[in-house]
Amino acid sequence: MSATAQAYLARSIELATANVLNNGGPFGAVVVTADGQAFDGVNRVTALNDPTAHAEVTAIRRACSELGTFALTGAILYSSCEPCPMCLASALWARVARVVFAADRHDAASAGFDDAVFYEFFENDQRDALMPVGKLELHDPQAPAVLEPFTTWNALDSRIDY
Repeated sequence: MSATAQAYLARSIELATANVLNNGGPFGAVVVTADGQAFDGVNRVTALNDPTAHAEVTAIRRACSELGTFALTGAILYSSCEPCPMCLASALWARVARVVFAADRHDAASAGFDDAVFYEFFENDQRDALMPVGKLELHDPQAPAVLEPFTTWNALDSRIDY
């Protein structure tokens, strides 16, 4: 790993530590774009009462907002801790090229942040015990067709594919 990568990873740890002293969770992240621009993010879940305000997500949101794009193609996400499945999915949606982290999920669990159940949700055939997820067929003839949003999207000449 390059000295620059080491510096960004160290920055994510510094952000996480400072955030603890600012009523936030112990997580920090830095998105570095392909052209070298850096955008910080910290965990603000409890400060904002927003369960999606993880450090990685806030860094991705900041980068996208300031750059005026939803695609961070070629970017690297540096995180003080192994990203949870939501953060990994966010990085995938943002087209981040690589994720680098310091502490892992087991380190987080030892501090009381046990995300193991979330990782297991996607790997477990018995996941409905945690949170049932399923398709419901609409039988009401007045209900909209389930594919209507997609057919409308595909017919729209002004759509922006992502």
